[in-house]
Amino acid sequence: AKTENALNREFDQEQPMKAIVTDLTYVKVANKWFYVCFILDLFNREIIGYSAGPNKTADLVLQALATVKGDLHTVNVFHTDRGKEFDNHILDELLGTFDIVRSLSRKGNPYDNAVAESTYKSFKFEFVYGH
Repeated sequence: AKTENALNREFDQEQPMKAIVTDLTYVKVANKWFYVCFILDLFNREIIGYSAGPNKTADLVLQALATVKGDLHTVNVFHTDRGKEFDNHILDELLGTFDIVRSLSRKGNPYDNAVAESTYKSFKFEFVYGH
């Protein structure tokens, strides 16, 4: 079954922990590339979970989800792009356990995950470039 864009760019959420979004970005640390994964709550754009590591994998996403302090049972929608680190059976199981709807950006459409993209841009500008 094809996964739809359930979020449909509804970036303004009126309650915390209802819609969360994520993406991965990479940063260079001591001449090595590392991936960073943030979990963002669309309610207030807060980073509610995070992880970092050398590989772009589903495990990195699971590690970020594991750092979320709130109750994942309250989450209705988990939105990501179509990367294989997000669209896989490991995350399917986790989302199923918490009864969370998976939402995927439409192919080639970065605006569908604009909040995550914008957060990574700020993160790189503020903390990465110029060290």
